[in-house]
Amino acid sequence: MTVPQVLHRACDTARELVWIFKGVMGENAYQAYLDHHERSHADGRPMNEREFWRDRTDRQEANPEGRCC
Repeated sequence: MTVPQVLHRACDTARELVWIFKGVMGENAYQAYLDHHERSHADGRPMNEREFWRDRTDRQEANPEGRCC
């Protein structure tokens, strides 16, 4: 394997690890919400990012499920 191929594979692996980490941490939740909203509720305005995170936090605090803290 040549050096450029090794670097390309390393970059692909790093991107995949970042994607997994963001998924575990919930960072991609807003984008998932927008995708769902576009598919299911195209007639309404989606929450902006600040509204989304406030709503998500409120729901988690009202219904703590499987959280360590």
